[in-house]
Amino acid sequence: MQEAVYSVKLEEIIERFKLECVFCGENISDVMVESADINRPAMQVTGFYDYFDARRIQILGMVEHTYLQNQESWQREEKFRALFSKRIPALVVTRGLEIFEEMYPIAKEYNIPILRTQLSTSAFMSALISYLNVALAPRITRHGVLVEVYGEGVLLLGESGVGKSEAAVELVKRGHRLVADDAVEIKRVSSISLVGSAPEIIRHFIEIRGIGIIDVKRIFGVGSVKDNEKIDLVLNLEAWVEGKHYDRLGLVEEKTEILGIEVPSIVIPVKPGRNLAVIIEIAAMNNRQKRMGYNAAEALSQRLMEGIDKTRE
Repeated sequence: MQEAVYSVKLEEIIERFKLECVFCGENISDVMVESADINRPAMQVTGFYDYFDARRIQILGMVEHTYLQNQESWQREEKFRALFSKRIPALVVTRGLEIFEEMYPIAKEYNIPILRTQLSTSAFMSALISYLNVALAPRITRHGVLVEVYGEGVLLLGESGVGKSEAAVELVKRGHRLVADDAVEIKRVSSISLVGSAPEIIRHFIEIRGIGIIDVKRIFGVGSVKDNEKIDLVLNLEAWVEGKHYDRLGLVEEKTEILGIEVPSIVIPVKPGRNLAVIIEIAAMNNRQKRMGYNAAEALSQRLMEGIDKTRE
């Protein structure tokens, strides 16, 4: 199955990074960026185009600018024509450097936007790559609730009516933050990281059966919500089944795979009388302890083994 390709408008990048549009070209609103990678065309200005990816935004820094400055005008014209003919999304000149006169007619001919930033090349590249990794990340939408508990992103999954939203409201009352209710958009922003957020249309809203829709931000304040959060733990909530075996020690760590990344997960049986919010808080703190190298179940098991050994002696 072919992986979906996502894109972001060049206009959004211009607005976000406050880029100067030296030459915007025609229909700039239609220019889409599809690659999270960017390129400094140092090799390209010398004429080497093997393995060149034309989908990448091109960054002209001090090194490339100085090299071109030492070329004759006709040579610069040839080099810009070779670069712009590849139909790149845009060329960004960093450090507020001078725009070569030879750029304008060729950019107009091929309709390539020329942008400029006052930031250093390294700073701009780092910020742009970070932004594009999130904006163009592979993603899925899962039915669930995402909350931040003690700095841990906890994804609550389970059948409708099991109590996910009610648990989220109780957690918000206890000082934690809601990220998403009902629909959680999950993005794989790196090979080891998942970030969840709410669709913009339902952001900060939550549904409570019997009451309806409430605006968490307005009722509990701006400190009760968060736009996005990494996913550190998955809790699968299910109705308690009498006679079913549930893990009581936690020695075996279960995983849930999302977008190719395995996230620690726990099955939480739900029944009247259990304080679900407290259980979620403890699960979040325990997960953090495990990441820091301490596992309570393993520590208890070690004590038991040591006690057995002493008894035998």
